Amino acid sequence: MNTQTVKTVIDKKKSHAFGKDVYLLGADAEGIFYWLEAPSWDCDWYWGFGYVETYKRNVNPSVAKDIDGHEHIDSSFTGKVNGGKYIHNIFDSPRFASTTFTEKEGWELSELFKQFYFLKDAAANFGRGSCHISSTSFKWEDKDLAHKINQQLIPKVTARIIEILSPH
Repeated sequence: MNTQTVKTVIDKKKSHAFGKDVYLLGADAEGIFYWLEAPSWDCDWYWGFGYVETYKRNVNPSVAKDIDGHEHIDSSFTGKVNGGKYIHNIFDSPRFASTTFTEKEGWELSELFKQFYFLKDAAANFGRGSCHISSTSFKWEDKDLAHKINQQLIPKVTARIIEILSPH
């Protein structure tokens, strides 16, 4: 953890908003709460996950009339954020004044989110046999591997993320 920043660990919370379960990640210095949407298998071919939302007037998500903000965890809370500084541990994200997870859990979450995005890209690439940048005669399509990634590996990763963020 950044020794200049002291973060408060707040209670874990689960709510429901717009047809999906959401899990509280933490709050910023202004008291705005950030909620992670539960994973979903979308359009029968890809995983929707890593979406972080805030809600109008910062109300409980279950009674919110609209979202206030929609971001992706890998570009707003980890990776290159805050003027190009690289954040390895989501616990150290300058966005959070408080989190629902400890510094140790933050390291695990950061690893798991990175695994999720890697596996999601791998499944898409194996499913179509290329990276979809240009046409090439070299194809390495492997539908069985894409299926295994989507149906076995990603669910294990996302289940652990949800387990860490869930109230006990």
